[in-house]
Amino acid sequence: MSPTNQIPTFNMKVVVHETGLKPDTLRAWERRYGVPNPQRTHGGHRLYSQYEIDMLKWLVARQEEGMSISHAVELWQQLENDGQNPLVSTGTAVVEPMFPHITGERVDDLRMAWIDACLDFDEYQAQHLLARAFALFPLETVCYEVLQQGLTEIGQGWYEGRITVQQEHFASALALRQMEALMAALPAASRSSRIVVACPPREQHTFSSLLISLMLRRQGWEVVYLGANVPLDRMEAAVKQIKPVMVVMSAQTLIAAASLLEMAEMLQTLGVPLAYGGAVFNHIPQVVEAVPGYFLGRSLDQAPHIVEKLIQSAPPLNKVKEAPRVYQAAYDHFVERRAAVEAHLHASPALVDMPPHLLTNTNHEFGDNIEAALRLGDLVMISTNLDWVQGLLLNNHHRLTETSLDEYLASYHEAVKKEMDKRAAPLLHWFEHLHERSS
Repeated sequence: MSPTNQIPTFNMKVVVHETGLKPDTLRAWERRYGVPNPQRTHGGHRLYSQYEIDMLKWLVARQEEGMSISHAVELWQQLENDGQNPLVSTGTAVVEPMFPHITGERVDDLRMAWIDACLDFDEYQAQHLLARAFALFPLETVCYEVLQQGLTEIGQGWYEGRITVQQEHFASALALRQMEALMAALPAASRSSRIVVACPPREQHTFSSLLISLMLRRQGWEVVYLGANVPLDRMEAAVKQIKPVMVVMSAQTLIAAASLLEMAEMLQTLGVPLAYGGAVFNHIPQVVEAVPGYFLGRSLDQAPHIVEKLIQSAPPLNKVKEAPRVYQAAYDHFVERRAAVEAHLHASPALVDMPPHLLTNTNHEFGDNIEAALRLGDLVMISTNLDWVQGLLLNNHHRLTETSLDEYLASYHEAVKKEMDKRAAPLLHWFEHLHERSS
């Protein structure tokens, strides 16, 4: 049985009196936007419910705020689809504007307001700002210019020490839920071919992959999204079963890029093309030379269109710069002796003032970067990455000073000389070059 306020009771004359709308306007809205949706008497006269009158008042209020009627209807439908009642008060009262007034309805202003809501841990406000953004702008604009760019600005704030990791995680979780909801609302694929989208081992950041999946699905592709940190053997089994026309992967760190290299080599043996992108390839361009596949470029918003063209034209893969043999030997030797190197660091008098948990975490991060650079065949990649790591440590809550970072690197050099043999030549040469550069 329908709630009382949804029973068709009032004729058009009452609706006109209550809302101030003209009959022609009501008919035009009904014809163009499907709202309101009155019942008909046996004689063909329209009957409206109290709920529809309240909805019309809500739409009029949004127009008075400067929103077009088409966008106001989209906003109403978005809120309902999200399981929210746009009429947050009872009876016939129309709510006050649920969003802060944003001059000119600029997407930059909406992004800044969304960031502020996330930093305040205000999920209600953040969600309503997104609903407004989707009502005012195309989906692509909101995804790229509000969500993606918003997360980038929040991530930069975390790197600089202005934003806590909890605030960053809160914003990321909201953005990921929004991506998942948008994907779930899309119709079935119109193309028979499949594309696999995933993140390689050691890659936990999934927003870029979800966004690419969403845009490819909007282009009609059937996308199989596998998520974060997909192990090599699981990816191989999945690709053999799914038989995709392409695999798309993203890596944000040097460590993930090294894992991506292994994925690329595996996919080559299966004859499946790989397209990839991510922050690490923008920050350290020489990584592209080490990974066989199609680089999707620096701009995420172009990636779905590039994937489309690559599938259609299948151009030759980029030429890969193979790692020198001495690097493979150094990699194997470092993996074998890494625990001894790190034990040496924990016993180093020069690092006695460094908190043990911070030393352990720094050893883990730095050692993983060494392994990645050796695997990719160029230790200069660490030099490029070191400035970022140094900035992270200096802005970190624990705050390493530049002096202590230099002491750490010097101690690591000594540990490598003590615990490794001549097979570590590329690594030792890199430490010597680093020392010369800082002198």
